[in-house]
Amino acid sequence: MNEILLAVFAGLIVGLFFSAIKLPLPAPPVLPGIMGIVGVYLGGIAYQTIVERFFS
Repeated sequence: MNEILLAVFAGLIVGLFFSAIKLPLPAPPVLPGIMGIVGVYLGGIAYQTIVERFFS
């Protein structure tokens, strides 16, 4: 939970900074960005499962 709060706080600071200096936010569009993160997470889990099942 602590990591989540730190990540949200860091994101808030970056968002405020970029808005203050009038730059576009360094984030992808909402839904494609979330799906990309989900895909990376699922790929990592799949890799660990394949390695544990077939190469251990």
